[in-house]
Amino acid sequence: MTPILELRNGTKEYRGVPAVQDVTFTLHRGEVHALLGENGAGKSTLTKMLAGVVQPTSGEVLIDGRPVDLPTPSEALKRGIAMVYQETSLVPSLTVAQNIYLTDKKRFHRLRGIYIAGQQFLQSLNFHVDPTAMVSALGAGQKQMVEIARAVHHNAQVIIFDEPTATLTPEEKHQFFSLVARLKSRGVSIVFISHALEEALQISDRITVMRDGRHIVTDVTSAFDREKIVRAMVGRSLSDELYGRHGDRRTRPAGDKVLSVQNLSMGNAVRNTSFSAFAGQITGVFGLIGSGRTEAAKVVAGVLKRDLFHGGQVRLDGRPVRYRVPRPAVRDGIIYVTEDRKIEGFFETMSIAENIYLGAMAGGRSRSATVSMGEMRALAREWIEALNVKAINGDARVIELSGGNQQKIVVAKALVQKPRLIIFDEPTRGVDVGAIAEIHQLIGRLADDGIAVVVISSYLPEILQLSDRILVCRQGRIVEEFDGGRTDEETIMYAAVH
Repeated sequence: MTPILELRNGTKEYRGVPAVQDVTFTLHRGEVHALLGENGAGKSTLTKMLAGVVQPTSGEVLIDGRPVDLPTPSEALKRGIAMVYQETSLVPSLTVAQNIYLTDKKRFHRLRGIYIAGQQFLQSLNFHVDPTAMVSALGAGQKQMVEIARAVHHNAQVIIFDEPTATLTPEEKHQFFSLVARLKSRGVSIVFISHALEEALQISDRITVMRDGRHIVTDVTSAFDREKIVRAMVGRSLSDELYGRHGDRRTRPAGDKVLSVQNLSMGNAVRNTSFSAFAGQITGVFGLIGSGRTEAAKVVAGVLKRDLFHGGQVRLDGRPVRYRVPRPAVRDGIIYVTEDRKIEGFFETMSIAENIYLGAMAGGRSRSATVSMGEMRALAREWIEALNVKAINGDARVIELSGGNQQKIVVAKALVQKPRLIIFDEPTRGVDVGAIAEIHQLIGRLADDGIAVVVISSYLPEILQLSDRILVCRQGRIVEEFDGGRTDEETIMYAAVH
């Protein structure tokens, strides 16, 4: 059977260094093909060659067995290939419906018509998003739904999903999997990139694993289990490093109270919530999307303003503070590591060294009042080595890195500021299993060094593995607190939804 889409002996080099090297990948009509690998393995680069985003250095792309030239994504879309990116590519200043119908010149300016059509179309996908809402006002999960809806709207015969479920709630994931099944029944072919290995095993027909830019193995899904996939991805087993030994872990005792929040309120997102964070301890915060956990963290860090009247009180080391912008919070040692690294986490066209050095200057940690190239490069080398960042050198632009390595730069930019309290919001979203273990170890070392650590995560195994104490957020409030070593997933989820 001739593949509907094929990359034959594809190689893509950046500055002479191959991101993908001599890889052949085939996609059959009506199949779900999972593409797995660590960050930096070349998954996104491979699929971008298929979608016309980047051009192969060598090799060729074939559609129905015929070589084609895909110079742009629009040309790929004309040939029936659509891609839903890991980082959303929506226009923030337009509404949901305008983004979906962006390429439909006849209907785009007829707002009433596209709002009605958008409402019907989104309902047919079981996506609960207001078509008249501005994209800039949506959360990460809703933006991802709009990205998916836009790809489906184009009636593409091949859809490439790059981490589509990373920002979705369990219910939204269920809706997405149902959508994939409907698309497959219509003969649509799907490439599914995900770091959630269980999802790949659940919905795919075949699995391809890449490592270091090379093809490692392709086989039917029934030939794989989690352990076999991980071994192919990283060359070793990680069973004992990830999520598997929660019951044996001893929690850290609480040190001095670093942060105390009382009756914090911000509009309808945060409602009279109270919590604390202690030195030398990891406080996990779990809640479904829209529960107010991120908004509360941003108020503490000065990213958002709490209500002027009856907004509650925030105390740092016992003294009341009220930050209207992040800078004074950073100076006081409060660092917030954002969940949206592309929009809020780094300057994508700047180099690794420049991003890290800006973090040092923002925290007042740079020894020079002016830019010191020597200090900048030394800091870059230090953090590239410390966090095992896969990059040519510190002069590489952050936009050239894989998603997981971009996340490491965001973390480095935060840690160089030497925080007293650090808040990680979804620290391993879009990160591979090998890098997850590295980030978890880093978070543990920060707590062991006496830093107060708060970890916000939608992934319950991560919360259970990391947290010394667990707070559950629901409808803008902290509603329950659990000992990290003496609870289970069912108890926490029950508190989050009831």
